[in-house]
Amino acid sequence: MKNLIFVFFLILSSFKINAGVLIVEGKFQNKNIYIQNSFGGNGVGFCATEIKVNGKITTDEVNSSAFEIDLAAMNIKPGQKVIIEISHKSDCMPVVLNPEVLKPRPTFEVVSMNINSTGVLKWTAKNESGSLPYVVEQFKWNKWVYVGEVQGVGSPENHDYSFQVSTHSGENKFRIKQVGLGSTPKLSSAVILNSNIDKPSFMITKDNKAIQYTNETAFEIYDAFGSIVKKGFGKEINIENLAKGKYYLCYDNQVTEFDKKK
Repeated sequence: MKNLIFVFFLILSSFKINAGVLIVEGKFQNKNIYIQNSFGGNGVGFCATEIKVNGKITTDEVNSSAFEIDLAAMNIKPGQKVIIEISHKSDCMPVVLNPEVLKPRPTFEVVSMNINSTGVLKWTAKNESGSLPYVVEQFKWNKWVYVGEVQGVGSPENHDYSFQVSTHSGENKFRIKQVGLGSTPKLSSAVILNSNIDKPSFMITKDNKAIQYTNETAFEIYDAFGSIVKKGFGKEINIENLAKGKYYLCYDNQVTEFDKKK
């Protein structure tokens, strides 16, 4: 009798140690999760044994080769955090076919957006379905240029954000965007600020070692192949280490060319 009891506890202990739990986390995006469910290693029964969502056992039918975890049936709201625990046998592993549906997607809507005379960009957004960064971009040098980012809150209510930008002479355009996993970026409309800043001019020093501006400006230098070789902000760029040849200079809101002669 004692030997039988010992064997029983040995089997029970072994099951607890070897059984596994596959955990999937994210935010509910109005889409359910699909599981590919193999047979157990011994060919008897299916791999998954129990599903919990946010600590509650679901009624999803796991005794099939594939099944759906119905998150909508559990009254989970869009944007709400979801933790799925898939208990399974020790000698096999279920496969989550679409874990990306729990990743945040850019769904924000801009309620208002403006920029004041001191360069503070402010916006109010709603309907965020997950915490994604708002990327601030400025249109200059014939392209949208990354300026910085602000982390979004990630819930549907209205949220206020602000970001201090730097301006160049003339018309300045700014916008925000969000990019989710594998999704197309979502863009806002642009806001415009006209600046009274003087447009800088530049000259190359006689020794061909530096470019000097009349006032501070952001700048980028590209070689003839379109590769960036210098980037920064200031009144002077050291170009002593650049090879002889043609370069493209972006500064203020201008794009021009120059030759490094020696």
